[in-house]
This record gives sequence, C-alpha cells and structure tokens, in this order.
Amino acid sequence: MSEPMLDLEAITKTYNKGKRGEVTVLQGATLTVAPGEVTALVAPSGAGKSTLLHIAGLLDTPDSGQVRIAGMDMTRQPDGPRTETRRSRVGFIYQFHHLLPEFNAAENIVLPQLANAVPAAEAEARAQMLLGRVGLSERATHRPAALSGGEQQRVAVCRALANAPQLLLADEPTGNLDPETADQVFGMLLGLVRETGLAALIATHNLELASRMDRTVRLEAGRVVDQQAAPMRERG
Repeated sequence: MSEPMLDLEAITKTYNKGKRGEVTVLQGATLTVAPGEVTALVAPSGAGKSTLLHIAGLLDTPDSGQVRIAGMDMTRQPDGPRTETRRSRVGFIYQFHHLLPEFNAAENIVLPQLANAVPAAEAEARAQMLLGRVGLSERATHRPAALSGGEQQRVAVCRALANAPQLLLADEPTGNLDPETADQVFGMLLGLVRETGLAALIATHNLELASRMDRTVRLEAGRVVDQQAAPMRERG
C-alpha cells in the first residue's frame, strides 16, 4: 500500500473568541488521503471543515497532532519550508474563485507558476493546456468580470492545478453555483483529478457530489468519523 499523500494525526485546534471564551474546533481529528484517492469531507456549517483544510494545506498550524504531506512531517516546520511545500505540492480551490480581477484567465494561471520559478513560456503553455481541458481556450484573454460564474470557477480549478500539485484541497468548490453549473464544474474537476492521479480532499454539503468520490468522511464533534467508500456505480 502506498504512503498517504496527506496524513493528519490527532489534530486539535482551539480559538480564543474573546468574551465567548475558547472554542475547540478540532479534537483529535485523524485522516489519511492516498495518492489517486478522491475523498469527500462532509460536515454541518461551523463544524471545522475549513479549519481542517487550512491545517492540511499548511495555512494554519494545529495546537497538537501531526501534519504529514508526502511523508514529510510539516507540523512545526519554519515558514520557509511550509511555504515551499504549499506552493509546489498543494493546490487550493475555494467556494469563491478569488481570481485577480486585473488579470485575464490565462494570466491568473500563469502567475502562480512564475512564483514557483517556472519559465514564462512554459507557464503560458501550461495555462493554455489547462484552459483547453476545461473548454475555455477561447476565453483565455477575458478578465474575470467578463466570465460567467461557472467559467470563473473553472479558471480557479486550472489555477489550483497550475503547479502540478500532488494534493488538492477544495472548500465547497461548487457551493456558489446553481445546480446545473455545479454539476458541470464538478465533473470537469473530478475528471482532471482522476487523470492526474493526485490526492484530493473536497469539502462539500452536496451529498450527490460526495457520492461520486471514492470515500466520504464526516467531521463531527471535532473528529473525523463515519468513513465509507462510495458504491462503484456512483463514482465518476
């Protein structure tokens, strides 16, 4: 069995809410995601999905527990190695696209590659390839304001995959779209993930979308519980 791409062990996280006192969001959350595995993370609002994803993606640190990416313990690493690992190995997709409004679709995909020291010509070629994969070649020079919601999110998917990450983290990636558009965007996302064989952890409220992934886990009372595989007929 291959080593997990993401390995979260006994993660705890508490926030100080001032007059409300301390709020414990994660209480020993443990989760692994293997290379090539697409895992759905399901939980009510406020249950800690975003916190878990931020810790998994090295945007936040746990109070206790361990975070390993590709076998490397990143829990207490300095900012430099954490940033390098996040930039080169992890891709993020959020509910809102967060594209840079002053840059066009292709440029939004090129920029993270340039930050990762990819040569400009190579970065442009990859941006055009990814846009072609999601059916947006003809929209490459359009700025986000000139794109539909579904097109914007497809560009955001391409941006997350720009640096060929090994781990993809997505926080309600279709939550801001109408059902038909959400289904189309998710289908494209799932297809790209399966083609590249990366590990993916995707938070969603949509149980139908969750059923199309390899496994569903739930976050309850700060712990990851109720792990189950999706029936083969529902995947894809």
